[in-house]
Amino acid sequence: MESSLPFGVILAVLASLIIAVNVLVAAAVLLLIHKNDGVGLCFTLNLAVADTLLGVAISGLVTDQLSSPAQPTQKTLCSLRMAFVTSSAAASVLTVMLIALDRYLAIKQPLRYFQIMNGFVAGACLAGLWSVSYFIGFLPLGVPTFRQTTYHGTCSFFAVFHPRFVLTLSCAGFFPALLLFVFFYCDMLKIASVHSQQIRKMEHAGAMSGAYRPPRNPSDFKAVRTVAVLIGSFTLSWTPFLITGIVQAACQKCYLYLVLERYLWLLGVGNSLLNPLIYAYWQKEVRQQLYQMALGVKKGLASCLLFLSARYGGPKGPRETSYPIAIISLSELDG
Repeated sequence: MESSLPFGVILAVLASLIIAVNVLVAAAVLLLIHKNDGVGLCFTLNLAVADTLLGVAISGLVTDQLSSPAQPTQKTLCSLRMAFVTSSAAASVLTVMLIALDRYLAIKQPLRYFQIMNGFVAGACLAGLWSVSYFIGFLPLGVPTFRQTTYHGTCSFFAVFHPRFVLTLSCAGFFPALLLFVFFYCDMLKIASVHSQQIRKMEHAGAMSGAYRPPRNPSDFKAVRTVAVLIGSFTLSWTPFLITGIVQAACQKCYLYLVLERYLWLLGVGNSLLNPLIYAYWQKEVRQQLYQMALGVKKGLASCLLFLSARYGGPKGPRETSYPIAIISLSELDG
């Protein structure tokens, strides 16, 4: 595959968006952890970190796509770059699975959840997750059958990794994980429905006396909804790439590399941009923290304008009349 300016530009924009959005969500989650000290938030933070690393990893491929064919990338360097990309993508997918497991345990075992998922267990899960991720990413470097025998100088996934690697990942990792996702979701939906039915029966039997009717706790259905959105995003992003990779591995005469690397691989990587957007929209606490951060930035800009007005504006100059107007408009937005 030859270098492509449009593809390199798209890759650069995607990498920048992935890094910027995930860093913003990571900062919000860090502030939430400082306030609440929740184990589940640590998994959310790990997802933002993994997606950020993926953005950094694919940004290294931008120069390869924008460089001329007269300056080819060494095969070893390309293999290392693609190994880091694969490791970061694997860490992102495994973290989504860990978040689903965490929400499943919170609904399945609500009384024992904090005993099961304590700080030590969460740390061990994260350490194991990153170990498995880097093992997956660097596996082709140690297994010759997963490497391409020829290399033409332009760095891409299938320029150095054989489709057999995608076939192995799909059969041994992706599809079993997808089935586990579906199991978690169905069981969580069943438990949430049972809880809702029990509440309705208690209300109907008059267990809750008087006219006061306490609001139902929607946390079960919120967890189910979040897991469902993550499963859908995860499935729609990576399934086309992996299925087409399996077809390429089974049919050596089918030349599907252009579609795989220009479109479907880009779609899978785009999942790292969807993950923070999902949490920024669906998770109320993350959304509120981002809003508070935006208010803090706005107030900081207002203070900076006030300082500049007092420092450089004359007592009767034009700046004295222009800056307070800006400050008033900013302060009105707070209301």
